[in-house]
Amino acid sequence: MSLNTIDVKTLQTRLADGTAVLIDIRDQNEYAREHIVGSRLVPADTLDAHEFDADSGKLLVFCCQSGMRTAANAARILNRAPGEVCMLDGGLEAWKRAGLPYHEDRSQPLPIMRQVQIAAGTLVLLGVVLGFLVAPAWFGLSGFVGAGLLFAGLTGFCGMANLLALMPWNKPRPSNPQPAQPAA
Repeated sequence: MSLNTIDVKTLQTRLADGTAVLIDIRDQNEYAREHIVGSRLVPADTLDAHEFDADSGKLLVFCCQSGMRTAANAARILNRAPGEVCMLDGGLEAWKRAGLPYHEDRSQPLPIMRQVQIAAGTLVLLGVVLGFLVAPAWFGLSGFVGAGLLFAGLTGFCGMANLLALMPWNKPRPSNPQPAQPAA
């Protein structure tokens, strides 16, 4: 199953005339950091329990950062959302490239997967450097992180992401609202 797409300019028109509703399926931290002005947060992991009845008669447009997560959840979206549904072609990134208004709050934490990439990259690099400079046993650190990433890719369970989500800097913070910003 796949979702039809809508481009940013058409979506902007449909939002302005009230004939569309934009639903962001990213997680709460990603949404708090940046989102399209006027979008509504319904994280992908809550799609099955969310009621869309109040949006009856309107085009339901689903979005994420790039469109990949929305496409991956197409079957769930089509089974759950009533009426006409589609996805924003290119997601938030396309919206920003078009110079359309979005909310950004840099005081909010980075998305967990970016934190995983930073932590994993740092540990792999550290393992290689220490393996050359201190003792070859340190290469095992790089191997361990690589095995963890392989396991996460194969199973969908990322222990590092779960651990990082518990860190104090990832606790919900009061939003620091800023005016809508066009893409830089």
